[in-house]
Amino acid sequence: MTEDFTATLPRKRMGAGALLTDDRGRLLLVEPTYKPYFEIPGGAVEADESPHTAVVRELEEELGLSVQPGRMLVVDWVPPRPDRSEGLMMVFDGGILTPAETERIRLPADELRSWAWCSERQAGELLSELLARRVSAAVRARAEGTMVYLDNGYFVA
Repeated sequence: MTEDFTATLPRKRMGAGALLTDDRGRLLLVEPTYKPYFEIPGGAVEADESPHTAVVRELEEELGLSVQPGRMLVVDWVPPRPDRSEGLMMVFDGGILTPAETERIRLPADELRSWAWCSERQAGELLSELLARRVSAAVRARAEGTMVYLDNGYFVA
């Protein structure tokens, strides 16, 4: 039997989130209990889980909503930092939530403090600088019907 060479290759941390908006174009942000800034709904991709499956699971866990995200908007490679390994972060188009869906949002109190509808400018003030760049790119990709690749939140020419 041949040993699996791919098992010896480096592994990367992965995260998957969703760009969710309302009918006015505002972005849905969540406020984690364990971070000093807001996030978009989503989270870590678990072992043997696809990014799409992860974002569906995270939307159910974080918002209590069954949402089937659409296409990929952003793939962002983030370099290692003192407190984190390098990773690939993905943002899917979560679509537009109706008022009825919005009323059904239920947050896990131990993980999320609150949620808010925000303009892109407001989001830029509430998100980390890196995530603000990623979300801005996702908004643009959605509007243009494209998908973008970023390095650390910056467009790669």
